[in-house]
Amino acid sequence: QVQLVESGGGLVQAGGSLRLSCAASGRTFSRYRMGWFRQAPGKVREFVAAIDWNGGRTYYADSVKGRFTISRDNAKNTVYLQMNSLKPEDTAVYYCAADKTAGAGTWGLSYAYEYWGPGTQVTVSS
Repeated sequence: QVQLVESGGGLVQAGGSLRLSCAASGRTFSRYRMGWFRQAPGKVREFVAAIDWNGGRTYYADSVKGRFTISRDNAKNTVYLQMNSLKPEDTAVYYCAADKTAGAGTWGLSYAYEYWGPGTQVTVSS
């Protein structure tokens, strides 16, 4: 069982940066693939980024590639999402998620993740 809590969201101007954090409880955090998803009003939840258990592989949605960076610190049970060059279309609630199984090719699929945080709001003004 893993409990996740996101933090670091807020209001920022276009072109600015934010760093989201996701703190996880439980001793098995290091075994999980971790992902970030987001959901804008009236839209479906979409994949943003994911990182394998040891940080060896990372995955990004095309819309954030080159602007966002996912990382993790297993000693601190925390995963991060550094967001640079933010755009108004990045406005959404951002969710942290944990995938125990970490199957091949499933890093972008929300149903593959068993545990979810409550989300943190990110608003980018133009």
